[in-house]
This record gives sequence, C-alpha cells and structure tokens, in this order.
Amino acid sequence: MVQYTLAQAPDLVLPVSGKDSAKAREKALDQLIALIDEGCLSNALADGFGAEQLVEIKPLTPSATVQQQEDSVVEAIQVLNQLATLKVKVQASRDEALQVRQLVDLLFADAPMTHAQVTDLKEGFKVLKSFAQSNLRFKEARAQAEQARQVLDQALGQ
Repeated sequence: MVQYTLAQAPDLVLPVSGKDSAKAREKALDQLIALIDEGCLSNALADGFGAEQLVEIKPLTPSATVQQQEDSVVEAIQVLNQLATLKVKVQASRDEALQVRQLVDLLFADAPMTHAQVTDLKEGFKVLKSFAQSNLRFKEARAQAEQARQVLDQALGQ
C-alpha cells in the first residue's frame, strides 16, 4: 500500500494498493478527481495537479530502541503462549497421572496387587512420564514467563 498527498493539501491522503509507480499515481489522481467531483475538495489548487505533484507519504521507520522494544514484546508473547500451551497440557493429564501415582504407592505397600492393577500401572507409566515432563517444563516456563509478563506490562504502560 502506498499513500500520496499534495503539497497544497497536506491533510489529504490518497491510499492506493501496490507500490509507487505511474499506475499507482494514476489511481491516486482518479481518487483526487472523484473527491473534486463530489465537492469534498476544492478544485482551485494553486498550481493545478498532476501525477508529478503527488507526494508519496513514506511510513516512519521506528528507531532502533523502539524496534528492540517491539522485538522484546514479540518474544514475550511467544514465551507466554508457550506457557499457556504447557499449562493446558499439564491440566489435561493431571488427573490421570495422579491415579497412576496412587498405583505406584501400591508397589511399596505390603498388600498384594491384582494383575489388573499391575497392568494399569505399566500402561500408566507413559502417562505419568508425559505429565512429569510437561510439569517440569511448565515450571521452568513459568519462571521465564515472569520476565515476559514484566516486558509486556512495561509495553502496555502498566
């Protein structure tokens, strides 16, 4: 998207899709003529108007400091997104993992275990392992997310 204005009417903005080109300038002139025909703009422009009178409005480029701050915000959002993903994963497997954990306690009890309990335990080790790993990653991510939250709060002006 390119935007044009006129030196005689700097508050006028004529947006045109594409890049600065002769064709884009023609489209901007068409918009200008339409505005004059609709009575939204005076046709008494001091020097007349043509494609060469159109001034391209260049977007402001952020300073290095602002760019660094924007990058920090993007990184913070990514960290917080990862934390949210891990939290959902931990919450989804917590109940099942705690049931398997109770079966682990039966291994250390003097009472005998049934064949079904042993089978459930062996099948549950995968769930227990997945939950434990996700929980460890979640705890680590939460520590990193504290700093990400501070970066976001600072960017939001809080």
